[in-house]
Amino acid sequence: MAAGMNRWWVEMCRWLAYSGSPLLLEDLLFKPENSLVVQSRHSRMGAESVNGDGFGVGWYSTQAVPGVFTSTEPAWNDRNLRELSAQAKTGRLFAHIRATTGTAVQQTNCHPFRHDDWLWMHNGSITDFPTVKRDLALAVAPELFPDIEGSTDSELFFYLALTFGLEEDPPTAVARAVGLIEETGHRHGIEQPIQMTVATTDGNATWAFRYSSAHESRSLFHSQDVSTLRQQYPEHPVLHELSDDARLVVSEPLGNLRGAWREVPESTCLVVREGRETMHEFVPSRVG
Repeated sequence: MAAGMNRWWVEMCRWLAYSGSPLLLEDLLFKPENSLVVQSRHSRMGAESVNGDGFGVGWYSTQAVPGVFTSTEPAWNDRNLRELSAQAKTGRLFAHIRATTGTAVQQTNCHPFRHDDWLWMHNGSITDFPTVKRDLALAVAPELFPDIEGSTDSELFFYLALTFGLEEDPPTAVARAVGLIEETGHRHGIEQPIQMTVATTDGNATWAFRYSSAHESRSLFHSQDVSTLRQQYPEHPVLHELSDDARLVVSEPLGNLRGAWREVPESTCLVVREGRETMHEFVPSRVG
């Protein structure tokens, strides 16, 4: 086994991305049977059952730039999150709960990360991050590098994607960033350089990626069409509050409603735009 293969500086987390009719944050973060706050204490499908090393929410409202609220408190124990969630309403929400075994528990390391009108969050890791960190950091565009505030592999990954054109072509930019991470890892003797589910948005569409070098990626699901679910479950009140274009992408299902969730296949890019979902094969690309 290559040197450093047993060292993982990781983000083993859970997240959700919602778009559709405006909802109170608590409708997604607190009320579902397996809500993100429940997952922060008892994740059913995560690499870690407890995700208590902070959380973050990002949402779009009337401003051009999305709002972001992060905390190093466990999501289940933060009064401010409960207060905010009971008042704030949005039609596009990113939410993330964090479990770290390496990088510091601090606000600047909490997802989602923001750059202008873009949000980004990640579950997974860049393997043996301290070994490859310098090489990857040097690949970030000089004009973007000063904006990196924290110490996580996830934020550096975001800025690599921005460097490679995330704002113009997200799938290509993420493919190039992952290609660089894999090339760099292999150069340092790391057999499986990346593990990821990623979500990013510009406020108009959401792109979600499921990929790992080992082809055994963290779990990822997307919601079934709401109109179809209404026909299947006419007595379910929550479904009648959602618009037909409402969509969720989640690390694990928020409930046990049969047929409500579909697994995103391995090595896939899922695009959610105007209530429509499309899927494409995701393949890292070589840089240069």
